[in-house]
Amino acid sequence: MALYLIGIGGTGAKCIESTLQLAAVGLFDEQPIRVLFVDADETNGNLTRARQSLTTYQTAYQLSLSEPTQYPWMRTPVESYGVWSPFDDVDTDKQLGAFFQYNSLSVNQNNEALAGLFNVLYTQEERETALDVGFRGRPAIGAAIMSQVGIEKFEKQPWNSLIEEIRRDAGGGKTVRVFLCGSIFGGTGAAGLPTIGRLISDQLKREDQREKVKIAGLFMLPYFNFAPTSVGESEAKVYARSEKFLLNTEAALRYYNRQSRECFDRIYLLGNQNLSPVEFSVGKNTQRNQPHFLEIYGALAIREFELASDIQSGQVGIMARQRTGNLNWDDLQNSKIKGELVTATRFAYVWLSNIDPELQEAKDIGVGAFQRRAPWFTDFFKPMTRFFRSESKSLPDFNDEREQEKIQNITDWCQDYLRWLSEIHDCESDSVRLFDVSSFKNPNQLPREGQLSNLIVDDRREQNLKRRDTIDRLKEKLDPNSLNAPKEGTVGVAKALYRVCQL
Repeated sequence: MALYLIGIGGTGAKCIESTLQLAAVGLFDEQPIRVLFVDADETNGNLTRARQSLTTYQTAYQLSLSEPTQYPWMRTPVESYGVWSPFDDVDTDKQLGAFFQYNSLSVNQNNEALAGLFNVLYTQEERETALDVGFRGRPAIGAAIMSQVGIEKFEKQPWNSLIEEIRRDAGGGKTVRVFLCGSIFGGTGAAGLPTIGRLISDQLKREDQREKVKIAGLFMLPYFNFAPTSVGESEAKVYARSEKFLLNTEAALRYYNRQSRECFDRIYLLGNQNLSPVEFSVGKNTQRNQPHFLEIYGALAIREFELASDIQSGQVGIMARQRTGNLNWDDLQNSKIKGELVTATRFAYVWLSNIDPELQEAKDIGVGAFQRRAPWFTDFFKPMTRFFRSESKSLPDFNDEREQEKIQNITDWCQDYLRWLSEIHDCESDSVRLFDVSSFKNPNQLPREGQLSNLIVDDRREQNLKRRDTIDRLKEKLDPNSLNAPKEGTVGVAKALYRVCQL
């Protein structure tokens, strides 16, 4: 049964990004995840990066890298409905006043009272500010726009496909799960979470299918802040102010308590006492905050909701770190989470620091010369010999364009995963101690090959085991005969390497 995951605003997109990374390492099951991004700012940098990670994931997933009996890497299919903006199909300017036809209200005597109310609720700057960069951290603006999202939207794409597939899954007799995530201290998330949750819930009630669908919401409390720059202030008078995040949060929680409790079967609240500083941005591609460790917890909340056998309203669960300002393996409270993250990180590290450079060398100097120095190579690729053995004819040609494309696909995923992992650790407000990311922190340099045995922070293996933990020893264990099909070529190398990277 699919999980329907709706990320609202920049924070929602970042939670989906972390979910993709955890799904890649095998922390979700084989059921599909269907993703929808919601944002008025379709050029938001956080959204763009999440969509790039999604494309990278989907490309790697198509290679059939998972070995169900040995490891769950890349086992979860992820589908996408794309991005929906509340301004889709709107012919007016992306301004609050234009959206509500304020000028027409002002000149019509019959609507003078309504225009006056509009003047009381919104300043001239708020009425006239362009909203193509989102709702500028103003929940009141976002709530006004989102309140006009009527049921007719569900008759158009992408909502039509999403609701239809929820309806079909619900008709199959199993419980369907819908998860919405975003911040409640900014603009888009605070405005979209209650509105979209209510619309989906109401639509399912009208069709007598609400009892077959469980809806959850992840409300991200403040976990970052910023100081507006003089440039930002000159660009616009209406922009997000981090000093108002707590006030926005308090108001949003009161609203949810009164109005939205029936829409959600389960609520997750996540926040951090130490606020991480980020660069100020009004919006668009400059709003590109690096991933934060709290978003790992967000992805784990999504995982908990998907895997929960029974969802009862009124349940309260608490998860916290042992020490404020620090995050280590004990704070994840699950050995499987550590195991899968460790395997994936070791694989990506070895692939980028050694396997990919060696495969590039094979391309440069030729297969005949390279295979003499890399015995493992001819177990996966057709050897360059004067007479081919019959059993070698089934192996793919290394120089085939399809094999070269697969190498690049796996390299792209490794780079994206280690980029995300490195940025998770680069947190000014907290000390994150899961991996030693210093050896792969610089995206412009290859990972340092000799650091494999020291990659895991608080690695409690015996020293002899750590000393023998080298890339050369891992390559000696590469064996296609231990794999299920496909097990030749680039995919075979990747699957065999992933297997031996397990501790």
